Formats: sequence, C-alpha cells, structure tokens
Amino acid sequence: MGWLVTVIVGFIVGVLAKFLHPGNDNLGFIMTTILGIAGAALAGFVGEAAGLYQVGQPAGWIASTVAAVVILAVYTRFIKNRR
Repeated sequence: MGWLVTVIVGFIVGVLAKFLHPGNDNLGFIMTTILGIAGAALAGFVGEAAGLYQVGQPAGWIASTVAAVVILAVYTRFIKNRR
C-alpha cells in the first residue's frame, strides 16, 4: 500500500511542478510521476536529515514541489535541449 501512496503523491507533486515551471514541458504521465517521486524523495531526504520538518507535515509537500520544479528546470535545461 505504501508504494501506491508514493506514486499518487509523486503524480500530484509532478503536476504541481509542471504547472509552476514556465515553458512547454511535453512530459507524459509516467515522466510526470517520476519527476514528482524524485522531487519528493529529494526533499524528504534533505528536509528530514536537516531536521526542518517531520514526515506528513505540510512543509514536506511544499519542499517536494520546490524540489520537483528544480529537477524539472535541470531536465529542461540539460537533457531536453539536446534533442
């Protein structure tokens, strides 16, 4: 059940990141979900290790979305421009 919640949260965070990031990001459903999961994992690891918030706090959602926007910006800048 935990992996299903992770995928759902990842998708929500990925959609938020795509909405907040300017530009045309032609990512599909799977890449959006992976983007969100990566952002949530990065923010969770850094935020909890630094003691900024605990699991389940609203700050985790905000940090996850910000991390996903950063990952999307890096993806757009380096990977997508090569095509």
